[in-house]
Amino acid sequence: MDRKFPRIVIDRDKLRNNCTQIVKHCEARGIAVAGVIKGAGGLPEIARLYRSCGAAQLATSRLEQMELWRREGIPGPYMLLRVPGLSELPEVARLAGYSLQSDATTLDALNSVCAEQGVTHRVIIMADLGDLREGFWDKTEMVEVCCHVEQGLDHLHLAGVGVNLGCYGAVKPTPENMGQLVDIARAVEARIGRQLEIVSGGATSSYTLVHWGTMPQGINHLRIGETALLAKDLQVDWGISDMDYLLRGTMRLEAEIIELRKKPTHPVGETVIDAFGNRPTFVDRGMRLRALAAFGRADVGQVETLLCREPGMTVIGGSSDHCILDVEDCPRALRVGDVVSFDLSYSHMLYATGRTDIAVVFNGA
Repeated sequence: MDRKFPRIVIDRDKLRNNCTQIVKHCEARGIAVAGVIKGAGGLPEIARLYRSCGAAQLATSRLEQMELWRREGIPGPYMLLRVPGLSELPEVARLAGYSLQSDATTLDALNSVCAEQGVTHRVIIMADLGDLREGFWDKTEMVEVCCHVEQGLDHLHLAGVGVNLGCYGAVKPTPENMGQLVDIARAVEARIGRQLEIVSGGATSSYTLVHWGTMPQGINHLRIGETALLAKDLQVDWGISDMDYLLRGTMRLEAEIIELRKKPTHPVGETVIDAFGNRPTFVDRGMRLRALAAFGRADVGQVETLLCREPGMTVIGGSSDHCILDVEDCPRALRVGDVVSFDLSYSHMLYATGRTDIAVVFNGA
């Protein structure tokens, strides 16, 4: 057999369309885009494509992915999204042109490392506007730290300020909280006597304000991955139906059926907890045709939220290495060895592209 399963199939033409459209819509409003590829395992093919579509930077939270891009000869600059640990600073200085920062101790240490390496590194200081992940909560403290970088750290350049919303606290980006970030930027600029290059208003969830035309003046940078990579979150989960210039179906998971037979729909015997410490519940629907597909939670995380492309097929559960499917209502007469496919959400893509034993295939020019 000349094909390896499970595998991720990526439609290069749809992905190129999405990257191009996002960059175009943002640039029309004076906003540069950092192309975020961390959710797709830092795949060099996607990094190269995003740069060809006009991304100002390539962004990831993993230094190993930057190392891969460098080996592949993909031009930067590279932006580190996760605030680095002290142990990572030599690699940050060597690999990244930009990093997001939220701690004065780390900034001082990074300046020393950059001095040793003879480089100047650009930093974006993060504000916490309610999502409660990284960033300064006290805005006076944040302004003072920005001044410290500008006036006291010779090997760091204060590129700008930024925020993250939605990833932890699920806080919705709005013109009001984006306006708060612009106010912080103006306060910093008043203190340092120059304009900041970057006011970074967040990630995929902030793109809604670009789409609606409600992003405040002064936000000039976004860090966007999922909207381009999947074009699903905002269209489906947020219900933004008129974002039809972005194409869904950019990625699908293909897997083989390894078992197919009628079985009860309720376990037989006394039940306890499953392999992941959960106590599942079951609905008895009698005997139904079930299929096992050769992948599981170790490959994609929560299998139940996969979107089946096969008509009539439903994901009913799984274990580390098996996905259990109800195929009773499938019009196609499935057989062992048949390949079935699934559309992915962000978490599925994140898990699957991070594994070395799942093949990745690109279709299109």
